[in-house]
Amino acid sequence: MSGRLDGPVGEHVEGTTAMTVVVHQPFCTGGRRVTPHSRVRDEILGADGSKELFALQDGYRESGESWADLLRDCARRGMRAPVLAVGDGALGFWKALVEVFSASRHQRCRVHKTANVLNALPKSAQPGARKALQDITGAEERDLAVKAIKAFTQLYGAKFPKAVKKITDDEAELPAFYDFPAKHWIRLRTTNPIESTFATVRLRTKVTRGAGSRTAAPAMVFLVESAQARWRAVNAPHLVALVRAGARFERGRLVECPAIAAA
Repeated sequence: MSGRLDGPVGEHVEGTTAMTVVVHQPFCTGGRRVTPHSRVRDEILGADGSKELFALQDGYRESGESWADLLRDCARRGMRAPVLAVGDGALGFWKALVEVFSASRHQRCRVHKTANVLNALPKSAQPGARKALQDITGAEERDLAVKAIKAFTQLYGAKFPKAVKKITDDEAELPAFYDFPAKHWIRLRTTNPIESTFATVRLRTKVTRGAGSRTAAPAMVFLVESAQARWRAVNAPHLVALVRAGARFERGRLVECPAIAAA
C-alpha cells in the first residue's frame, strides 16, 4: 500500500453525535506525528456502543493547529461536539478542542497521569504514591476521589511540589468520568481502548524506528483500520444514548434524563 495520508479517515463522520472521543498520538515520521482518534458510536449509528476509528491525519507532534485542523474538518462534515474527550496531557489537543468543540468535557488518562507523577518522585516514594494515585481514580465515587486528591497534596506537597502540581493542575479533569455511567468508567478513565489497538503498529515501528516516511505511513493506517473488527463494544451500550441525550448520573447511576422523559 502506498500513497500520501492526505485527509482524515472515516466514512461516518457526517451527522454523528459521538459520546466519547479518545485521542492518542502513536508514531512519528520525519518529525511529524500521525494523530488518530477513536470514538464511541451513539444512537445516530445504532446506539450499539461499538467503537470506530473516525479520524486520522498526520500533523506536527503536539501542534494545536494540527489538531484543530483535524477537528475542524470533522465539524465541517457534520460531527457534533463529543460529550467527553479522553487523552493525556498533550496541550495541543486540549487547546484545539476548546477552540472547535468548546462544549466537550475533558478527562485525563489515569495511566499517563500516574506515569508522569511517578517520574517526578524519587524511587523510594513511588510505591506509596502509586497507591495514593489509585485512590483517586479507583474511588467508588467523585467525593472520595476529591478527598484522595487533597490527601495526596497533604502527603507529598511539602517535599515534592512538582509531582503534586501535576495532580492539582488537572484536579477537575481527573475525576470527570465519575459523572458518567459506572459501567463505562473502565473505558473512560484511560486511553487504553485505543492505545492497545496500536500494539501491532508498534511491533513494526520499533523495528523501522518510526513509520518510515509519509509514503509508508498509510500502510500503518491500514493495520489500524483492519483492527477495528476486533474492538470490543463498551459495557452497557444502551446507556450511550442516554448520555448523549443529556442524562445526569450521580455515583454512576442515572438520576435524571428530562429530554428522554419528555419524549
